[in-house]
Amino acid sequence: MSTFQGVILDVDGTLVDSNQAHARAWLAAFREQGYNADFDQILRLVGMGGDHLIPEVCGLDKDSPEGEAINKRRGEMFKTQELPKLKAFPQTRELLEAMRACGLRLAVASSAQGDELTPLLELAGAKDLIEAQTSSSDAQKSKPDPDIVQAALAKLGLEPAQTVMLGDTPYDIESAGKAGVRVIALRSGGWDDQALHGALAIYDDPADLLAHFEQSPLA
Repeated sequence: MSTFQGVILDVDGTLVDSNQAHARAWLAAFREQGYNADFDQILRLVGMGGDHLIPEVCGLDKDSPEGEAINKRRGEMFKTQELPKLKAFPQTRELLEAMRACGLRLAVASSAQGDELTPLLELAGAKDLIEAQTSSSDAQKSKPDPDIVQAALAKLGLEPAQTVMLGDTPYDIESAGKAGVRVIALRSGGWDDQALHGALAIYDDPADLLAHFEQSPLA
């Protein structure tokens, strides 16, 4: 029997195939404001929130007028140009149903903006299976800081040792680790096993974890 009582879920790159879409929206927003950003650099930063990503790319503070303009345009372009084309990874809902069937409570901890999170969860078929959700709107700092994971723990009312996180980036592992939570990592976000070092276990994607569910740390 699993020692865990709850699972904290990342969304982008974990449940929904959206990391490249976020990178495209960020790239367009930076270039619109006159910054010659690089797609590959931005893609490797997806998983952080704008409070970390914007300074990394162009040195601006997210709360500066230019930073706020970039963040606002990224959100607009993501929702209008990228979101309608996105799909969940295969068997995502089935994986979440398997978690619920064995008594695990589910919460979301995402660096996405709050108004983007609901449509992403609907795409994943996850909305009715989630007990609590936290986004960058619920935390002072986004991943890789622990604030969002800690907020999810508080909403579940569970201790870190009772909980595991499912994520796809090194930022998930760092954020959860700072909160005392172990991570099951997925390669679906584009990171290799070396980058995901420190994870409790690593699988290709939701379907791979579901196929090996009975042998996984969740069983």
